[in-house]
Amino acid sequence: MSVADIAATPPLAGLEPPRKRPALSTLWARPGNRYESFAADAYEEPILRLGPTFGRAWLVNEPAAVKRVLVDNVANYPKTPLERRFFNALLGEGLLSSTGETWRAHRRIMAPSFDPRSVAAYADLMGETAAGAAERWTDGDQIDVSDAMTDLTLEIISRAMFSADAAEMTGLTAKALHAGQEAALQFGLLDVLPVIGPMRLADKERVMAGIFAPMDGAVNRLVEQRRADPGRLDLLGRLVGALDEDTGARLTPREVRNEVMTIFVAGHETTAAAMTFIWYLLAHYPEEEARLHAELDAVLGGRPPNHGDIPRLVYARRVVEEAMRIYPPAPGLSLRIAEAADELAGQAVKPGALVLISPWILHRHRRLWDEPHRFDPDRFLPERSAGRHRFAYLPFGGGPRVCIGQLLAITEATLILAAIAQRVRLRTLPGHRTRILNRVTIRPEGGLPMRVEAR
Repeated sequence: MSVADIAATPPLAGLEPPRKRPALSTLWARPGNRYESFAADAYEEPILRLGPTFGRAWLVNEPAAVKRVLVDNVANYPKTPLERRFFNALLGEGLLSSTGETWRAHRRIMAPSFDPRSVAAYADLMGETAAGAAERWTDGDQIDVSDAMTDLTLEIISRAMFSADAAEMTGLTAKALHAGQEAALQFGLLDVLPVIGPMRLADKERVMAGIFAPMDGAVNRLVEQRRADPGRLDLLGRLVGALDEDTGARLTPREVRNEVMTIFVAGHETTAAAMTFIWYLLAHYPEEEARLHAELDAVLGGRPPNHGDIPRLVYARRVVEEAMRIYPPAPGLSLRIAEAADELAGQAVKPGALVLISPWILHRHRRLWDEPHRFDPDRFLPERSAGRHRFAYLPFGGGPRVCIGQLLAITEATLILAAIAQRVRLRTLPGHRTRILNRVTIRPEGGLPMRVEAR
């Protein structure tokens, strides 16, 4: 990047909080990324009362209090009914929306499909697919990196999920997810009102069912094929064949469909968002990019990365972790509601109070991180991570409901980064100002145009 390019590059998006704290009700009505609306005190206080619109709502930033909500007293803080219904309409009753014994049983059944041995089985196709994408770019091309990462992660998860049937399913899945996410944006505060709320929700659920009907038919057909041919060990085959170790139960075809949808959204949208902002950060930090390139040249020597390279791609892994600190793909965890009185960070929390935990804010909190707005992959060196509270860093959530696919996601992001960065550099366009849009995950509003430079 030339001196002129650096001078013409706008500052990183989303780093300066507003001075005044907005009303809680406006956060859910604002365009863009609502978490950027929190004022500076949100990044300084261990717990902050939000309102006055709802009167009893708290933003929790102290790691010990976060742990109490997500682990120690988790039964007291269920997700709100509206959020569960939202995810049910979008994905069906999968891991994101199910509760109680249904959630526990599904988690037990699905866990082996995401253990280290299973992830290793998908790793080589991740590196090969990413390398193939980079090979299609030529020096001087201008690409929308957000779209390119969406296409790439959708291709990877489709190949991992459906193997030989991936080509057929990629198109169906992309169309359904795009339309479903657009419909999901229509969920809002009106949906919680008496009388009108239930009618609005029922109408949205009918729309969602129609959007996903073509994909549902294809998934049901493939599930039956996997039942007839249990030797297919793609991700779908693993889910179909998995047994609950406690009860011997299997997922029903409908439950498999719901978990397939959950995996696609959680395992494709979030990784695409993470990769988009990794390229964005590297373009702003050429010294860190040069260190990454040096590691890739030494470890790979020009070939596509594979699972065996993961232990040696230590700096690449830190780049991924640090990028997800500054730009967590899911900037807010599910809103919780207190069922009984409790105390968090020295504040009395009354029954019915809403509790918000935001990785976007937690990861930039001045009491938890030195120079939180600086991109510094070395902050994840073992010696600098020692003593850091586990619940100060939550790109995958925490507690019993921590993302089941976190190992898969970290492996995928590291291999995509390695495969592409050893072939090209991606440069932001001079003068282009990036704004962040939050649709459950974060994305650059209007895309992220970048220029390809061959290495």
